[in-house]
Amino acid sequence: MKKSALQRVRSEYQPKLPKALQGTVKIKIGPATESVADQEEIKKLFPHTYGLPIVEFEVSKEPETVEAPFNVGVILSGGQAPGGHNVISGLFDGLKRLNKENRLYGFLMGPSGFINHEYMELTADYIKDYRNTGGFDIIGSGRTKLETPEQFESGLKILKELNIKALVIIGGDDSNTNAAVLAEYYKNIGAGVQVIGVPKTIDGDLKNQWIETSFGFDTACKVYSEVIGNIQRDCNSAKKYYHFVKLMGRSASHIALECALETQPNVCLISEEVLAKKMTLDEIVNYLCFVISERAKKGWNFGTVLIPEGLVEFIPSMKDLISELNDVLAVKAEELEGLQPHEKLDKIEKMLTPSNAALYKSLPRHIARQLSLDRDSHGNVQVSLIETESLLSEMVSKRLSEMKDAGEYSGKFSAQHHFFGYEGRCADPTNFDADYTYALGMNAAMLINSGLTGYMSSVRNLTEKSEDWIAGGIPITMMMNMEKRHGHMKPVIQKALVNLDGRPYQKFASQRDTWAMETCYLYPGPIQYFGPAEVCDRPSMTLLLEHDKDA
Repeated sequence: MKKSALQRVRSEYQPKLPKALQGTVKIKIGPATESVADQEEIKKLFPHTYGLPIVEFEVSKEPETVEAPFNVGVILSGGQAPGGHNVISGLFDGLKRLNKENRLYGFLMGPSGFINHEYMELTADYIKDYRNTGGFDIIGSGRTKLETPEQFESGLKILKELNIKALVIIGGDDSNTNAAVLAEYYKNIGAGVQVIGVPKTIDGDLKNQWIETSFGFDTACKVYSEVIGNIQRDCNSAKKYYHFVKLMGRSASHIALECALETQPNVCLISEEVLAKKMTLDEIVNYLCFVISERAKKGWNFGTVLIPEGLVEFIPSMKDLISELNDVLAVKAEELEGLQPHEKLDKIEKMLTPSNAALYKSLPRHIARQLSLDRDSHGNVQVSLIETESLLSEMVSKRLSEMKDAGEYSGKFSAQHHFFGYEGRCADPTNFDADYTYALGMNAAMLINSGLTGYMSSVRNLTEKSEDWIAGGIPITMMMNMEKRHGHMKPVIQKALVNLDGRPYQKFASQRDTWAMETCYLYPGPIQYFGPAEVCDRPSMTLLLEHDKDA
């Protein structure tokens, strides 16, 4: 494999480990747990894996013993996140440390490889080319859901054939929910197969007291913040554009908030705040116009606006419209099929209730078209395809024209649009993510060796030096609640939204008025891998603030 100069040097980096994972470990059993909500329902659905204790690993003074050999399978599930390769590297090294005869098998292209028996053995020679690199290309990933007994049984056949005693699923909240269901199923039938989850998502919405951050969030936010900083430098140089930047994060605004703390834009919209204040689309547009008109009074006809990807679903009126559109498109599919785009929009408008029809009609036509596209596999609007940045800038432009006619605005407005998503998902991990993911993988090997199942690998105390990180595991069921999916109540891991009472949001809220009226841009620059620890090893500002540290 041909490597760039950075790849060659980066491959030599040895991730740092918590003290507890550097040698022989002993397990410390903590208190029993219960689910975050809906305890009776979750307990009924997971009788064999509910209420398990939190566990923590400690340094053992006993000499290291060679364990009997065993094999492990690993799946990369869902969207990519920086550091996945290091989870696999840490898992591999942990297994080989326990016994050199242990083997690791990777299922190809996500859960479908598990179901269809497509796999490869991951060897030291193969893995060495992927250490400290971004992406999931070591074995590929996929979004197939593991949720039916037929799938579980098909997977069990290959596990038995390869003599695999444990399966590690590296994924987000849905993937880890499926890991919990799989663990319960195998425990119930006495399959003798353990299932361990690893917390992955750049969106940052898989976290709690024990999972302080999901891996990949730190790297992705630093990639986006670098580019936002570059745009702001250009913006402050040319002084003639408003840049509307949409950022990944459908279900929560953690990425937008982190990037705002890193770059200090003029405006950053937080979906959770919009929902809490029940803001309308008009109110958001009015706020943007106020900031733009006030800056224009200073002769500043430029600025940056950060927008979370899922914003439209948090605006109550838009949420109502989307919900009704979902029903109309499902029920009236045949009636709408084959119509020309303009005919389809007119027909849909007539099918909506008056209030939703008025809102639908007020939207730019291309946005109305995007809202009317085919739904995803969950039956939901495909939010990433909605150009929210264009929607807002067009509505702002129209409102500013009206203000100009009324003598309330005398500036110039010109917009540029950006969407940063895929650019951050496969970046080479920061030192923080490289260390964190390697520790999560090594930790998963120790959880397997301890005979546990239905657990998520947990490494915490992450704002301290890596040697002081705390390694262990938490039962996945403790993160669950019941939610409606496809019209049925299902157990799922509860998403962590931006906490409007938390320090990260509070710091942002205390400074945003100044950022709006002044030009206070920060320029984070590119990710640094070599140099002072305060530059190279610093975790996200969100994590620092959540732990009452200076950021």
